[in-house]
Amino acid sequence: MEWFTAPEYWPARLVFQRGLAAVYLVAFIAAALQFRALIGSRGMLPVRRFTARVPARSAPSLFRLHYSDRFFAGCAWAGAAVSAALLAGADGLLPLWGAMLLWLVPWALYLSVVNVGQTWYGFGWESLLLETGFLAVLLGNDRVGPPVVVLFLTRWVLFRLEFGAGLIKLRGDPCWRKLTCLDFHHETQPMPGPLSWFFHHLPKPLHRVETAANHVTQLLVPVLLFTPQPVASAAAALMIVTQVWLVLSGNFAWLNWLAILLAAGALDLTPFTGTRPQPAAPLWYEVLVLVVAAGLLLLGYRPARNMISRRQVMNRSFDPLHLVNTYGAFGSVSRVRMEVVVEGTADPEPRPDGRWLAYEFRGKPGQVRRWPRQFAPYHLRLDWLMWFAALSPAYAAPWFGAFVERLLEGDRDTLRLLRHSPFPPEHPPRYVRARLYRYRFTTPAELRTTGDCWHRTYVREYLPPTRLEG
Repeated sequence: MEWFTAPEYWPARLVFQRGLAAVYLVAFIAAALQFRALIGSRGMLPVRRFTARVPARSAPSLFRLHYSDRFFAGCAWAGAAVSAALLAGADGLLPLWGAMLLWLVPWALYLSVVNVGQTWYGFGWESLLLETGFLAVLLGNDRVGPPVVVLFLTRWVLFRLEFGAGLIKLRGDPCWRKLTCLDFHHETQPMPGPLSWFFHHLPKPLHRVETAANHVTQLLVPVLLFTPQPVASAAAALMIVTQVWLVLSGNFAWLNWLAILLAAGALDLTPFTGTRPQPAAPLWYEVLVLVVAAGLLLLGYRPARNMISRRQVMNRSFDPLHLVNTYGAFGSVSRVRMEVVVEGTADPEPRPDGRWLAYEFRGKPGQVRRWPRQFAPYHLRLDWLMWFAALSPAYAAPWFGAFVERLLEGDRDTLRLLRHSPFPPEHPPRYVRARLYRYRFTTPAELRTTGDCWHRTYVREYLPPTRLEG
């Protein structure tokens, strides 16, 4: 069927698949380096405890068949190896069916990780990676032109990602309608980046322009993805520019990078790369793609209905395989930034005026002089959850106590998640406490005078001094 493929989109497919392989690689490396302290056998939320209480049909995973820390690490590093091979173009060396199976491997392995990752993997970009990764399986390789229906599905995912985020903003915090949310967002976002201080101090009229442009890009531009070229390419390019702006202003793991890749898949790059003939698609491939695509379109009814619902939810999957999901973020924006500062002491008694030393995290604010770093697309899961812990102690209840216990034990895997521990594993603290502070960016004058990019004010005790029993 001549209409089945769109050979002119072979460069867009190349960019999309190679970029997706790079994101997979980052995701698997992050899983391999962080899992022991988070969900390992001695982790804060162990996999075995989760699989014992949650039925397999709700969260299918390879780790239900067998779990050990060594096996999990092997799967994570295997996923990283396959991702690196795909990044290098290994799928182009295989027949079509072999390339599809190779793309299926990282999807299945990462699905297994996400479905046992619990709150540590409860972010919208996890589902977005799986939904996007499954479409990459259907895109094939250079032995066939990119299927039109799959290209449509990638745009449909991008549309839901952006349009859903735009709707949740309009329905949520009034500051989005008043165009004032960015007066606060750059300062109060979960993990600021090295340029966030400068973004925060942009003139307020420019913040209004930013917010209005965000509404246009998320609510109007996505519709143009389904128009003929070159309008669709112009819309995709505008969305890419917006996502690059977000990359520069904060750390949101691989969310923005996946949005960029999805938008790149809508670009007509033939004026720059030229065209080249693509082999005809085999019948089995056409039938398989059409059947699976029809199933995905039917499943997409629920996230589409959710977008237009007055009770719109965000960042939720509608099936255990994460094939279709709903997205959206920052429906509400915090006006002040709260941070939990964790401290320990070796003193025999936990006196308020004792020698308390702070643990420093890699990404979240701590020392007021330390400038924010760029970590995205790498995902610092503990740092992100600490931001939520400051907002709601109840949210952190399932894991925060276990985190403190690991610090009191001097657990090496937990300490590796931190930037700095004032206590070596061999000599852990006798007591650990947590205190809540209000943080704000310093003014330009304060920065020049003190050299500090943050100013903080003590609010209250978050966790009283705690020690191990016995």
